[in-house]
Amino acid sequence: MALAIFDLDNTLIAGDSDYLWGQFMSHEGMVDAASFHDGNEYFYRQYEAGTLVLSEYLDFCLEPLTRYTLDELKVRHDQFMEQTIRPIMLEKAANLLKKHRQQGDHLMIITATSRFVTEPIAKAFDVDTLLAIELEIKDNRYTGKVVGTPTFQEGKVIRLKQWLQENSEYSLEGSYFYSDSKNDLPLLGQVDHPFAVDPDPELTTVAHEKGWPVISLR
Repeated sequence: MALAIFDLDNTLIAGDSDYLWGQFMSHEGMVDAASFHDGNEYFYRQYEAGTLVLSEYLDFCLEPLTRYTLDELKVRHDQFMEQTIRPIMLEKAANLLKKHRQQGDHLMIITATSRFVTEPIAKAFDVDTLLAIELEIKDNRYTGKVVGTPTFQEGKVIRLKQWLQENSEYSLEGSYFYSDSKNDLPLLGQVDHPFAVDPDPELTTVAHEKGWPVISLR
């Protein structure tokens, strides 16, 4: 049984779930729309450029979650799933997941977005395992703090290796990883079968240099 690992944002879905959640919060009046929109745009551009300072971004995007109980957030996220996410879940992505499932592979999403935002999406795709940024919870609320190593850039490799230590029946032998982003080059370099999916320019260049397959799920 091989690991079939997938990035989420702009790979399995046609957009960035964290950015879109920020837009949703602004539209729904959960945050001050003008100021949060500007910050959301600023950090998303940093991410695209590969210059994101993760700690600064997390301080920005996690603070609004602390204002609501987990139950209140679930109601909001259910709306978000139906209005925003399900329309951008890619059919070709679902077919690729189905192919790996039929091969008997273990399906995993590793994402640099929080578990809060991504767990319902992972469940909708019916993957076996989700590795995401883990958030601290106290008194039925998020505290705005992160638990453990964030799954971003080299952090994806660290968290995957931790998972492999805890799940010794799996290894990277025969493994796949599908991603759109240069931020995932550390993990793409670890697997046996790296795939660039609708890649950004830098990942496109590296993929061609290394002979990695370049595919589209759009």
